[in-house]
Amino acid sequence: MGNLRLNGKNAYLALVTDAYSKQVMGFHIATNMKASLSLEALKMDLKNRKYPQRKLVHHSDRGFHYCWPEYVKILQDNDILVSMTEQYDPYENALAERLNKTMKYEFGLNQTIPNKTIAQKMVRRAVKVYNTLRPHDSLNGRTPVSVHLNADMPYKSYRRNKEIIYLNLN
Repeated sequence: MGNLRLNGKNAYLALVTDAYSKQVMGFHIATNMKASLSLEALKMDLKNRKYPQRKLVHHSDRGFHYCWPEYVKILQDNDILVSMTEQYDPYENALAERLNKTMKYEFGLNQTIPNKTIAQKMVRRAVKVYNTLRPHDSLNGRTPVSVHLNADMPYKSYRRNKEIIYLNLN
């Protein structure tokens, strides 16, 4: 979850990303940190899901919004396994940490944004460019959308302990 500065107040950005393709599947902006922020991003992710037959693992930090009963129930109702970091170690959630940094520094979300409407437009555009135009070294120079639609690459894990293998999250 990323923090955005609006003119005079804070906003928060929740992102749901497919770990295999690095594609942002869902996002939502709110001016509060209620659990519904992450829930709306998850709902968008489920709506955008392209491979409903694949088993999913939802990995997150231990933020209250990911432990919220309604959030967990939606995961369970969709037969999605729940995985959470064991301790605060950025390597345990490296994909989310990297994506937050990319959104802030490559797409200008680290600046003060005049209002929520403009922030939503900026995030929508950033996600579109990130998914469709921005090549990734970790994807052998391909874009997230091209990898997502053609699942033909081995998955790269950034965890220090690589005993746990995460499945395609979309």
